[in-house]
Amino acid sequence: MRVDNDILEDENSETLYERKAITVDRGQEPLRIDKFVQMHLEGATRSKVQKGIDAGFLTVNGKVVKSNYKIRPGDDIVIMSLVNPEHTILKRENIPLNIVYEDEALMVINKPPNMVVHPGVGNFSGTLLNGVAYYLEQQNPDIDEDALPRFGLVHRIDKNTTGLIVLAKTPVAAAYLAKQFFSHTVKRRYVALVWGDLEKEEGTITGHIARHQQNRKMFDVYPEGETGKHAVTHYKVLERFNYVTLVECVLETGRTHQIRVHMKHIGHTLFNDWEYGGDRILKGTVYSKYKQFVDNCFQVCPRCALHARTLGFMHPLTHKEVLFESPLPEDMEQVISKWRAYMHNSRKEG
Repeated sequence: MRVDNDILEDENSETLYERKAITVDRGQEPLRIDKFVQMHLEGATRSKVQKGIDAGFLTVNGKVVKSNYKIRPGDDIVIMSLVNPEHTILKRENIPLNIVYEDEALMVINKPPNMVVHPGVGNFSGTLLNGVAYYLEQQNPDIDEDALPRFGLVHRIDKNTTGLIVLAKTPVAAAYLAKQFFSHTVKRRYVALVWGDLEKEEGTITGHIARHQQNRKMFDVYPEGETGKHAVTHYKVLERFNYVTLVECVLETGRTHQIRVHMKHIGHTLFNDWEYGGDRILKGTVYSKYKQFVDNCFQVCPRCALHARTLGFMHPLTHKEVLFESPLPEDMEQVISKWRAYMHNSRKEG
């Protein structure tokens, strides 16, 4: 029997789901799928396995089956399970949510800056999921604890990244969406302000990403090999301001901090990204007037200038593509306007 494990993660995210693929041995006797899976998932109960099968978190040869399906030699079984269920117990909090779209299967939310997506160490309240739990309970006061969004998070964005995030409202929707993130079919476009004047109008950054060897909170690019995971980012210049550039980034893969790490790797660290050194002047003049201008920009946009603008996926119910757009947040709009005005005035003075 061959067993392969993979992890679903997203740019600016931590681990979400584990994808386990099992190929049944030739000599395997017919056995109910729920019993077989229980034998190969540590800590799994028969009841949990059956719920997962019913929700679509398991496929055999690419198709959803029932719990009484009997495995056959050569069957390819794919199982998806939560790796970090620390947010299963949620403190419900009345937090304003900018809900872009909602139906019985999912919610698309426009996340503001300075909001953590899910509870964790040091962030047990004030998170997006705390607000979602409260919101769903207001819709249905008798909601089952298991129906709260412990299964609904199929991707994450960083605390200081703004923009679109989708949450599933049912296990079936979660499985359907998570599979799309695994297969890299979800359309995700980000807008970022980066240091420097990019040489090309567009390009592709390819490089394995893994945790930084000295600072475990950061990530770095490594040569292809055993270290890190394959990552691809496509970028296109939207507007140039000589010392900084507005770019659009399209994710082909979704690795933790992917855009931030890849852009730093090619010498264009994100503007005011303090973790990766973008919170100091990396390009420009030595004049005090310029330094004051940049400091003012940092105050206007006191975070990493990154926004998840576009999110597209196949809807779990209609199986048709849906596409959502989010305008740039006010802080990024203001800092871009300041750079635009600075360049205009510089040309006049020159």
